Amino acid sequence: MILFGLGNLFYEAILLVNAIAILSEDRFLARIGWGNASEPGFGGSPDSASIKAKIVNLIASVRTLMRIPLIAINTLVIVYELVLG
Repeated sequence: MILFGLGNLFYEAILLVNAIAILSEDRFLARIGWGNASEPGFGGSPDSASIKAKIVNLIASVRTLMRIPLIAINTLVIVYELVLG
């Protein structure tokens, strides 16, 4: 019985990571003011302490690091659903 809950949790996690991975920085994030800020000048300190900056960095990291693994995971989930329904 607990495995059914873990399967749904796995699907939800995949959907969440997919949603983060497809966010376009130019078309969506910059429009709402969440685009990557330009690098500060010499001697300037980046605004990395705010929650907004951390979320933007998390989105950029997920888009960079999870691109290839998401392709493989999505393919496995599609094949699993086609074979076992």
